[in-house]
Amino acid sequence: MVIIVGLLLLMFFAYLGWSIIWVAPVVATSVAYFSGLKVLPTYTDVYMGGFVDFAAKWFPIFLLGAVFGKLMEDTGAAKSLAQRIAKLFGSKRAILGVLIASAILTYGGVSLFVVVFAIYPLAIALFREANVSRNLLPATVALGAFTFTMTAIPGTPQIQNLIPTATFKTNAMSGSIIGIVSGLIMAVGGYLWLAYRDKKLKAKNQGFTEPNESSVAASEEQDLMNVILAILPLIVVVVTLNVLNWEPIVSLLIGIFSILLINFKHYKTFISSINEGAKGSVMAVINTSAAVGFGSVITAVPEFKDVTHVLLNISSNPLVSEALSVQVLAMITGSASGGMGIALQALGDTWYHLSQTTNLSADALHRIASVASGASILPHNGALLTLLAVTGLRHKETYKDVFVVAFIIPTIALFAGVALAAVGII
Repeated sequence: MVIIVGLLLLMFFAYLGWSIIWVAPVVATSVAYFSGLKVLPTYTDVYMGGFVDFAAKWFPIFLLGAVFGKLMEDTGAAKSLAQRIAKLFGSKRAILGVLIASAILTYGGVSLFVVVFAIYPLAIALFREANVSRNLLPATVALGAFTFTMTAIPGTPQIQNLIPTATFKTNAMSGSIIGIVSGLIMAVGGYLWLAYRDKKLKAKNQGFTEPNESSVAASEEQDLMNVILAILPLIVVVVTLNVLNWEPIVSLLIGIFSILLINFKHYKTFISSINEGAKGSVMAVINTSAAVGFGSVITAVPEFKDVTHVLLNISSNPLVSEALSVQVLAMITGSASGGMGIALQALGDTWYHLSQTTNLSADALHRIASVASGASILPHNGALLTLLAVTGLRHKETYKDVFVVAFIIPTIALFAGVALAAVGII
């Protein structure tokens, strides 16, 4: 009960727009106190441990990703790509353009956090061109990067699709039919919702509003960059990351250097762009780390063992038990990979044993676990907090649409996948 109350409080305050930087530790230590844990050690060791571990692992990605995105914006590369995509899909299909661009990068193996920074300037340019409300931008990026390409489409190199391979002795292509069907439900259903919302908002004269007038004025004056040169830095990042298998930090650095080299004649503006990108990365990583710290405390509370026991035994059907367990634990921890990791650690071996002794498919278990992990984006989700920090929007302005495309529709897709697996379609 303490965990549920704490989770509801965190979501409530996040939705109101209260900064999770201070709300998360306050709620986390309150949960610790009412659970019988010592408050100060819980904060200094457990909460800050989770906070620091995440920051230590991901801050370089946040920093370089933000700088990369800001340089793409300020050099005009993002605007050039946006206009080409607008011509390709039509100026009325800006949402589809951003969705596809996000999906391509994610399926290409680019980190979700990097995708957020890289896509944002391009998305701003496209939404401006089509007069689409910025309130729909987070939901569009979330649909393209946080749902079907992260968990469902066979072969995706995202960690949410790779974690189950160790437990179930499977591979990234496992459960292909389930993945394709559930992925199509997410992609098509989410796009139709966003197109509907765009039409409704335009009927109310709620179109695009500028996030920063001075930045826009500066970019308006630039000559349009050659589209091949504009896309080259993105290609550099994707190829070095996925084909050459370089570390993400190295790939982003090479991408940044490629932007600087291509736009060397504008070198006087580089320092300003790099400074602004660095500033933006700090708030994004702190917001996300705060949510991760909260999840660390939740998993340390004695009551958490009871929660996992109930979830893991909620149904006699292993597919249903796995789906609900992974989904709910990912919701509680605010992390798709974290929730799935906890569930697989607790009962992964049992599920795998069942797959070896019954007709239960290990490939189905793999794909269901992966899809379930992504159907979990609540207001305190780390990736969502990063997305909101980068776009400068609040939960009140955008979470309704995020909830539909990144929680409701993926949940429908999840149980469509369970139904397919139950009748042997894998």
